[in-house]
Amino acid sequence: MGAKINHIAIVAENYAQVAQFYQFIFGFRAPPEQKVFNAVTIGDGYVGLNLNPRRPARNAGLDHFGIEVEDVEHTMDRLKQRYPEVHVLKRLGNRKFAGYTTHDPDGNILDLSQRQLANRGEIYTENELGWQQKRTVSHYGVRTLHPELMAEFYADMFGLTPANKQPGDPNQYMSDGRVTLTLMPWDILDFDNTGIVRAGPHHIGIKVESLESFKADLDHAVAENPSLAPTPLAVGREGEALRKNFAESVPYAAMQLADNTHVLLAVNAA
Repeated sequence: MGAKINHIAIVAENYAQVAQFYQFIFGFRAPPEQKVFNAVTIGDGYVGLNLNPRRPARNAGLDHFGIEVEDVEHTMDRLKQRYPEVHVLKRLGNRKFAGYTTHDPDGNILDLSQRQLANRGEIYTENELGWQQKRTVSHYGVRTLHPELMAEFYADMFGLTPANKQPGDPNQYMSDGRVTLTLMPWDILDFDNTGIVRAGPHHIGIKVESLESFKADLDHAVAENPSLAPTPLAVGREGEALRKNFAESVPYAAMQLADNTHVLLAVNAA
């Protein structure tokens, strides 16, 4: 088995309510037994969505992602040899979803883990037990300064392969065979007429069975519980510029929105 993108992390003050958003809007589920008690873990059976409480000095929002490898010690040795500027930090034993944390050469943070790692546990494996669902994580989007070089890094270190690129598209798409890492160019000039968004984690891509069914479920959920309403994107002149920027940046997504804690989502039909 090659490397796989196995989780995405969000930091939120109201993280339990954010979990409800993804459970009721997308049908994500918690595993039969929560493996951690300092966060909420839900997912689609293949990719876990870790919702972490905000602590002092931590920015809220989309925070990082994780990659499972076959041999984490071998991966760390290769990192040291091939990318000496990239460092690895061993995590505390209470973080079952992350044995180690590192970064790519542009500074984008990612967790490293492998099966049966001492402080990892068996999580993000529910699909192997028959957990299948219609709405699944398809992409993890990052705005980064050097997308071409980062694509080479993820191919070299983790065996991710190029995918889905169309002529004229400036993004780089690196896939594990199921989930795609979208590496988007960051340029401050892209934020003319709107608030400037830093380089780093940008959006989550989610595949649904049909946009019509998804929109109907979204309307129903919001009618039942207004706290699950997505955050409006196009509010005022700056909001419209943000919406246009986002839509142009994710040509694979038919619908763009933000969850109830402002994390951007790119939704497309299967």
